[in-house]
Amino acid sequence: MKNRILALAAVFAVAACGAAEEPKTSAGPAKLTVWIMDGSVTQDLLKKFETEYEAAHKGVDLDIQIQAWDGIGERVTAALASTDAPDVIEVGNTQVAQYSASGGVTDLTAKVAELKGEDWLPGLAQPGNIDGKQYGIPWYAANRVVVYNKDLFARAGVKDPPKTRDEWLNITAKLNKGGNQGIYLTGQTWYALAGFIWDEGGDLAVQEGGKWKGALDTPQALAGMDFYKRLQVLGKGPKDADEANPPQHEVFAQGKVAQIIAVPGIAARVLEVDGKLKGKMGFFPIPGKTADRPGTVFTGGSDLIIPAASRRQEAAYELVRALAGEQFQTELAKAMSFVPNRTSLAGVLSGDEGTAAMAKGAAGGRATPNTPNWAAVEATSVIKQYMTAVLTGADPATEAKKVSETITTTLNSGS
Repeated sequence: MKNRILALAAVFAVAACGAAEEPKTSAGPAKLTVWIMDGSVTQDLLKKFETEYEAAHKGVDLDIQIQAWDGIGERVTAALASTDAPDVIEVGNTQVAQYSASGGVTDLTAKVAELKGEDWLPGLAQPGNIDGKQYGIPWYAANRVVVYNKDLFARAGVKDPPKTRDEWLNITAKLNKGGNQGIYLTGQTWYALAGFIWDEGGDLAVQEGGKWKGALDTPQALAGMDFYKRLQVLGKGPKDADEANPPQHEVFAQGKVAQIIAVPGIAARVLEVDGKLKGKMGFFPIPGKTADRPGTVFTGGSDLIIPAASRRQEAAYELVRALAGEQFQTELAKAMSFVPNRTSLAGVLSGDEGTAAMAKGAAGGRATPNTPNWAAVEATSVIKQYMTAVLTGADPATEAKKVSETITTTLNSGS
């Protein structure tokens, strides 16, 4: 994507038209290529689904490929512009607008009723609906909480999770001793930074006079960055990487990290690395500035899209219908502590500690700026670069001004 993503719009349109001239079906076994994002599903659940689906759909061969979030924008962009795209792709719910603008995503509006669209979570359904057409099919919702090691809390004499930011800093400093990290927070976990900025009354970008303007240089946003810096130093998270490099669940599984910021479902990934941590992980909402209100969080999730270039449109849709259906939604929610795509399935995780913490945070959930060009901002990693610069000693105000100007240019490109 990067800035050149907008220049590729014409290429996308040509690619989509070219794909339309190809046959949508072909003889022989239907090999369906599916891109699933790393961290969305456990390997065990994916294998179970693959086995059961292929048994129920004779002649279908699923090729499920796990994709890293880092650089995914460019890979999806290239796939949608190609004539050999995957058949189904999981994308972030706020990215659907960007991808659908290319003309390379199949319009699934006619399938909404069959998919029980009236029961979808609005926060997933609405971002997938562009100009009255449904391109993204809701898959799951989630927001970040603090996942903690109960044993390390107990050894440090910490009885109760913190309720305020100040308490959080004090407790984390207490935990950051004896070879243990108080928190593993990388320098580029920008969704966490966004929450701290929102708590201060700031934003990532704002609209002024019909134009977008980057807002990381406001006093409120700078205050959010300052808190991030104070928290991040209470551990050994790399200042020049995000939570996927290395995967933070693998770091947490080593037993020397007291806390990480993640969706509750990461606990399943931790147990895949070390099952001895079963029962030793706890969850609490990201603390806010005051005890009466949890910290603001980004409420996100994923949608499923079908590239227009897929030659097996009907088979791809049947797969989407299964992944978005009640059975898999229930299994996914239980395995990953995600919120199912349907409001009627909200009770499947009743009593789950991680989901309870997530629900408290979700009450104050926010989203990234509502513009198709926001995906281009994410793709350029300019916010991550800004964070690393500040954490490694650069002047915050100077760096914030530079990144805000870049965001302004990107969001207004093509307008």
